[in-house]
Amino acid sequence: MSTTTGAVDALGVFAFRPLDPLRDAELLHGWVTHPKAAFWMMQDAQLEDVERAYMEIAADEHHHALLGLHDGMPAFLMEKYDPALRELVGLYEPEPGDVGMHFLVAPTETPVHGFTRAVITAVMAHLFEDPATQRVVVEPDVRNTAVHALNAAVGFVPEREIRKPEKTALLSFCTREQFERAVTA
Repeated sequence: MSTTTGAVDALGVFAFRPLDPLRDAELLHGWVTHPKAAFWMMQDAQLEDVERAYMEIAADEHHHALLGLHDGMPAFLMEKYDPALRELVGLYEPEPGDVGMHFLVAPTETPVHGFTRAVITAVMAHLFEDPATQRVVVEPDVRNTAVHALNAAVGFVPEREIRKPEKTALLSFCTREQFERAVTA
């Protein structure tokens, strides 16, 4: 299984590998059903539900799940998708080079100050490693103020609220230039 190195940060090395839906399902199940993952909307999921959801993503050429590693250990989940074909179809006007993104940091009993910000920075750097990526699109729940602050910290600019079947979301965008300005500020 290949691993793509992401960012090296003061907190350590962040890397990514393709998610294995069967091998990683038990780990993910603990993450997505944790109370701190309420906005992931899988609180009541059974292990089989998690396996099924990530098998569907693995079979989808327009949606990919990556397991994020911190110093070699699983620490977060990243999904990237084509927002013109998944998640946001008909809800905004896609542009060439748009990439949709979700991320989830594993729950921990010993939080490290700045860790989640380091994760989203590594996620964004990983997405922008692809020269075809011009803009990252996110649609977090409007009530998820913690993620709005993290998004702003890496350069996202909210555009407007949109109504999705499962939530009211804050549609936000971050260009490569906005990201670079935010992380070098």
